[in-house]
Amino acid sequence: MRARDEQPAPLGDLLNTLASRLRRVDLRVIDEARKLWPTVVDPVLAEHCRVELIKDGVLIVSVPSGAFAQRVMNESPSILDRFSTLGKRAPTSLKTVTRRA
Repeated sequence: MRARDEQPAPLGDLLNTLASRLRRVDLRVIDEARKLWPTVVDPVLAEHCRVELIKDGVLIVSVPSGAFAQRVMNESPSILDRFSTLGKRAPTSLKTVTRRA
């Protein structure tokens, strides 16, 4: 418990603590992965597919169709290799989910 004369914790610190407790999802690494995405895949995939989540080492990418899902999965080894710049937080596998229109 905080003493009355102490300053409150910054909101960012509290949100980071909360985020790390929620389902083992690190919101910071997701944000970093979303920024990396256009540099990791070709422009067509970058435009139509989106990084949704990284959970338990799985990169989850939403795609608009089965054709895009197949393309992302075919390129998954090189995609995962390029995400290795995230270090120990890098995904080790990839899964696609089809977005509903």
